[in-house]
Amino acid sequence: MRTQDKLKISDKRLQEVNTFLAQSGNTIIDGILKVIAKYGTVEEINKKAQVASKLENKLKKLEQMNSPYLSDVKWLMEQKEKKAFVSLSDYQKEVLPKGSTPNNKVEKDYAVTLEISALQYFPWLITQAKQAIKNKEIMPGRFIRVRNMKEQESDNGDLVALSAAMDIIGATWVETLDTKGTDGSNVHLGGPETIAGYFGGPGQPNDYPLKWLDEYLHFYTEYGVKQVLNINHGTILVAYLTHKLGVDMEFKISVFMGNDNPYSVLGTLMFAKFFSREDGSTPLVGFNFSNSINNQHIELCSNIREELGFEDFVRFEHHITETYKSIVRQPYDRSDELMTLATKVKNISAKHEGGIPAIEADREHPSDILDYFMAKKDAVDGGVMPHMEQNYLDKHEAVNRTASMLMEHGIPFIGARNLHK
Repeated sequence: MRTQDKLKISDKRLQEVNTFLAQSGNTIIDGILKVIAKYGTVEEINKKAQVASKLENKLKKLEQMNSPYLSDVKWLMEQKEKKAFVSLSDYQKEVLPKGSTPNNKVEKDYAVTLEISALQYFPWLITQAKQAIKNKEIMPGRFIRVRNMKEQESDNGDLVALSAAMDIIGATWVETLDTKGTDGSNVHLGGPETIAGYFGGPGQPNDYPLKWLDEYLHFYTEYGVKQVLNINHGTILVAYLTHKLGVDMEFKISVFMGNDNPYSVLGTLMFAKFFSREDGSTPLVGFNFSNSINNQHIELCSNIREELGFEDFVRFEHHITETYKSIVRQPYDRSDELMTLATKVKNISAKHEGGIPAIEADREHPSDILDYFMAKKDAVDGGVMPHMEQNYLDKHEAVNRTASMLMEHGIPFIGARNLHK
């Protein structure tokens, strides 16, 4: 026997796990089934989500609630139809020196998704879109949100308007559910001074995985929210099991999970493989690397992903910039490294969580990861909302710096698909 053969998982061990999962009276599994039953059969749940996901139904909902955001959604539709946003060919002319020949040296399979985080408020998207039209800039192809879900839901249709906007511009987006540990579930987390107690996923203790599932199914069936952030091994397992039972949910794994080496990535992808459906599908659509990982080991992670058959399905979401305060040492800027990495690793996104460090350093209020947890009322009353919007536009500028660098290096990118033809 080869030494490596000792690592194989025996049929006996797999059978033991299967027996545990399928046995009657399993309290752990029964908890999941009970939460699902609140919303109907899996077929009924998926049907409700499909109905809620239709753009026409989102527009009707905004109209019924007399949302002040409806006019902006319609404006965005009009701009898309008018082809007001810069085309890729025209953007190329803006970026490349006059008379130069485009250097398309990298295949389309290596296109980098342009990603921005966090789009907390719908009006910011409209401000961003107007600037993109005026300055001939690229809108990202992927947006991350970390705003309190209940606050979004009660804010004049902000959640619905944002969702409709994503359909219109042709982008994917991710929401962050409220059952993530900062609501008091972690009794040892008292605020920023104890935030380290939240890292590594201990913010969803005890029965919170089931509360997380309950919250997910509410927003999935009511609003068609499909992709959410996942930060804890328990909620990740609940998502895999729920998907295997038939609910067509999707999630991405947060940077807080600490995937910073090929062994942790192997564990993440093995988990996905074990609980994939018969057709090979998995609810895991992507995950963030921890910020310390380097190009060499991302390439090793890419080999693992390819070997397990997930290259086309699980995106590597790599931080190119980070918020200026409260998460990493600055200056943090991985844009130059991306130019090398993108020629070797497929299905990767360039995530911009902060602006260009040199610009952020001169801001009166540089971007801060802790702002993500601030209530809208506190941001308005404290006078920081204009600063936070400027922080978001700084991230948009970083996105476009990356887009221009990619174009200069002959590397394709993915922006908002319906806007930049």
